[in-house]
Amino acid sequence: MTVLNPKGVPEARSSTPRFSFSLWQVLRRTGQVLALGAGLCLVVGMPSGYAQHEHHHPTRPDTTDHTQHHDHAATVDTATVDTTMAGEYTMTHAFSLSLPMTRNGSGTGWQPDATPMYAYMRHGSRWNYMLHASVFLRYTAQNLNNSGRKGADARVSVPNWVMGMAQRQVGQNGLLTLRGMMSLDRPFDGGAGYPLLYQSGETWRGVPLIDRQHPHDLVSELAVAYTQRLGPKLDLTLYAGYPGEPALGPTAFMHRMSAFNNPDAVLGHHWQDATHITFGVVTAGVRYGKFKAEASRFTGREPDENRYNFDKPRFDSHSYRLLFNPSAAWALQVSRGWIKNPEVLHPDVDVIRTTASVQHSLPLTGEDRWLATSLVWGLNDAGADHKDNALLLESNLQLNKWAVYGRYEWIQKTAEELFVQEPAGFHHDDVFVVQGLTLGLNRQLGYWAHTLLQLGAQGTFHRQSEALVPFYGANPVSAQVYLRLTPARMRMN
Repeated sequence: MTVLNPKGVPEARSSTPRFSFSLWQVLRRTGQVLALGAGLCLVVGMPSGYAQHEHHHPTRPDTTDHTQHHDHAATVDTATVDTTMAGEYTMTHAFSLSLPMTRNGSGTGWQPDATPMYAYMRHGSRWNYMLHASVFLRYTAQNLNNSGRKGADARVSVPNWVMGMAQRQVGQNGLLTLRGMMSLDRPFDGGAGYPLLYQSGETWRGVPLIDRQHPHDLVSELAVAYTQRLGPKLDLTLYAGYPGEPALGPTAFMHRMSAFNNPDAVLGHHWQDATHITFGVVTAGVRYGKFKAEASRFTGREPDENRYNFDKPRFDSHSYRLLFNPSAAWALQVSRGWIKNPEVLHPDVDVIRTTASVQHSLPLTGEDRWLATSLVWGLNDAGADHKDNALLLESNLQLNKWAVYGRYEWIQKTAEELFVQEPAGFHHDDVFVVQGLTLGLNRQLGYWAHTLLQLGAQGTFHRQSEALVPFYGANPVSAQVYLRLTPARMRMN
């Protein structure tokens, strides 16, 4: 089903009515989000239930200057991580007994060892558990200075996800990891997702989603992995997920600390990390020292419109990735994937995706003070000279209760990716450049049961190719305000 915008261009119709501001809607959404947040707290129990091992302590809101505190992860010797304490197993990296858990990224990817962790944790006699989560309640207005133009929309939205992990040591050198991730994007934001200017990718009711971010699947990861340690520097890992994430791209945007306080997906999502939900993945990896080489076989088709089901596994695509962490502060990766028929509307088009990324994490003097930055590049090659690039630079500066963050994106998009039907004079292969600069501010309001309540606001300033001005208007601006629930930070001593 399509509707015509003021320029006569068909656009996808949301499954929910256009937002009209009312106190009842805001209160109803607030109640839903608080109920979800309370559920997260109940999953992990009350404060005495997490961080039970003496090596892991929750970070409470800082009220004094702790100039002598520094992150252990910034100086950890990854070759000599001690996995026992008085005969008791402590949590390590998800896929190595010799690496710190702070290196965990999405899928089998790496982040810097100095990455701060915001999570709930439990230690058992045999199993250890961790839960990450993020729930935003926000009001977002896209292209707010060009009312009636393409992409202009405003509504309440609830981006959210919950990710859990369990692991246990098998013998002296084996490690078994189970992981699951869920999202309630679909019931909260509808089948067409939330408005996001210039965004493209996937469909709703058979129509391409344009200027909207699609909802993620209810079950976004169900994965199992086994790692065998052959020595302090050598690991062999086998990972399988249905769904899962292949060895392609950087740590997905919602798990990067450089994007910690930003509710929006990245505009280059389908150039850089869109395979983070793939229905059918098997990955084999070898780590030696600071390097890890991986190869994956996976399903190329992106998730379908039914966000509640499990799509058919195809295992028709493959990828490889090289990871390198030269020090505790840095994580680098390069990867390439041969993706079979990713788009349902183009079943005969394959894509070769190439990505490279650099992540940096810097602990700062004082409690809960850090700076995380990511530089990400992605290239989609659909053949016949159809090569489009996406570049991203994002950063988050956390200063205890305050945070300042930003994101810059530069993306090449075709007319087909910006219009359901190309306007007269346009060709579906025409390439346009769109840019976005986001600046945001975030403040911690409260703390309870190792859970933070935050208030934030951000604005995005857009630039575009001149040919797009008649449709989007001049210099589009988007803005939003939000409340957020997330676990508090774990401090490593």
